[in-house]
Amino acid sequence: MATVYLSAKLPKVATEILNKTAIHYEVFDGTGLISKDELIKHVKDCKVLITPLSTQVDQEVIDAAPKLKLIANFGAGFNNIDVKYARSKGIDVTNTPFVSSTATAEVASGLVIALMRRIVEGDRVMRSVGFDGWAPLFFLGHELAGKTLGIVGLGSIGRGVAQRLHAFNMKIIYTQRHQADPATEAQYSAEYVTLDELLKRSDVVTLHCPLTPETHHLIDAPQFAMMKDSAFLINCARGPVINEAALLQALQEHKLAGAALDVYEAEPNVADGFKKLDNVILTPHIGNASFEARDAMAEIVATNAVNVLNGEAAKYIVNR
Repeated sequence: MATVYLSAKLPKVATEILNKTAIHYEVFDGTGLISKDELIKHVKDCKVLITPLSTQVDQEVIDAAPKLKLIANFGAGFNNIDVKYARSKGIDVTNTPFVSSTATAEVASGLVIALMRRIVEGDRVMRSVGFDGWAPLFFLGHELAGKTLGIVGLGSIGRGVAQRLHAFNMKIIYTQRHQADPATEAQYSAEYVTLDELLKRSDVVTLHCPLTPETHHLIDAPQFAMMKDSAFLINCARGPVINEAALLQALQEHKLAGAALDVYEAEPNVADGFKKLDNVILTPHIGNASFEARDAMAEIVATNAVNVLNGEAAKYIVNR
């Protein structure tokens, strides 16, 4: 059995690093996502599990791997892993933070532009009924300039969005548990506010907070009621941060102008109601899906595997 098991195919950077060592590794070679039974079968003797965010690593999986020293998660998030139980078993869990911030900030910023200027909606029109020609009142959208952007979570991704959309002359307000330092606020002309105030004032709300028990359904029916009817919502964080049933109802009742979702509450499933709305953009969790980000993520997980097996410390341990 392999010392290192990769439960998904990763960019070749990962295997190139492993190939430079004498470490025996195996890679899941099936189609689609690995099943739980398949995962359990392959972790029985492995010391390092490299796994993507889409693979659930629960107590049953961890108990099936008595030799496991490290779970290296391929993703900035780690809510797919029972990190507390792993810690109780002496297993480190790592993630791949920071390196995907630029890619995710670009996608979030692109979704803001596409949603407000109705770019995806326009593409659908041109691929179906077409149009009769330019007309003064046809297909109007909203300019970003002068609008208020509310950022929930001014971490590395949130700051990247602030940087890009501040350049579009959007006014930046933000909320998070602790206020940012004055230099960061000055860099983006960002104002620290409560969540309620952010929701009431924002023309666009974009979510960049982690999924924790405190942020589960952070945006629910009461929060949608606070937002402007003309406001747009972007989610490139984690699906369960939003109560999607409440979001769908708000959109259907025209309590929001539109939404763009890159992550979903029951991912990979998407509620059919969203697919029927022209003012909703749906993307398949592509926030960090750039060659550059994924190569950097692959380098981190493979290097962590090598370091741990050589008796060295891993980087980005999240459960200590």
